[in-house]
Amino acid sequence: MKIWALHGAVGREADWNEFRERMSGLGHEVWALDLWDYLEDGDCSFGEFAKRLCERADEEEEPPLLLGYSMGGRLALHALLEESNAWKGAVIVSAHPGLRDREECVLRMARDAEWAGKVLTAPWRNFLEEWESQAVLEGRCIAPPADRGLLERRRAAVARGFTSWSLGKQADLRNDLAGLKLPVVWVSGRRDEKFHALAEEVWPGMPTAFHLSVGDSGHRVPWEAPGEFASCVEHVLDLVNR
Repeated sequence: MKIWALHGAVGREADWNEFRERMSGLGHEVWALDLWDYLEDGDCSFGEFAKRLCERADEEEEPPLLLGYSMGGRLALHALLEESNAWKGAVIVSAHPGLRDREECVLRMARDAEWAGKVLTAPWRNFLEEWESQAVLEGRCIAPPADRGLLERRRAAVARGFTSWSLGKQADLRNDLAGLKLPVVWVSGRRDEKFHALAEEVWPGMPTAFHLSVGDSGHRVPWEAPGEFASCVEHVLDLVNR
């Protein structure tokens, strides 16, 4: 089966290389999207992205499984809600369903605008060091994400990712997600208390969803626990192929 994978906020499609090799050995094809292509020439809203992604998925002979990590997970949720028939199912990793409080949204948009400014103006290495020093990203990556140095030439697109796809601009998707009728699996690291709690909150309200947690992992489950994560995805593939 084809798996479409969406990376995180400071990510590259090459982040999924090790995962791609693992799944290829199990007979599955992983197609990692370059999210920055959608922002290369200007802003792209959640809705526009979801529409464009579903149009691409509709061209496939069989609906793919959609996989999204962190920001990519939020984008994946929008694509599922845009056209659920375009997908066989989904794996959502360490993702937020949306803020409920308007004041929180405003503060988050301001914070993301600050990050965008740093992307555009700070020495690239300094920006990366500050990004990686965030508490939520603490953890030991067995298979580390791809080299972020190669993203420097795409500063403008990365900056737009912080502003166009800010969590503050995202609606609270909880009620809409409750209407989805395709298999959706939330994956979280048990040491990632915030996103583990969010997954535990959201999945019971979705009729065909469930939650898989990885014990010895934080936010970056696919790279902190690559073997366990691949097993989670394989479990989902078994489920959707029944």
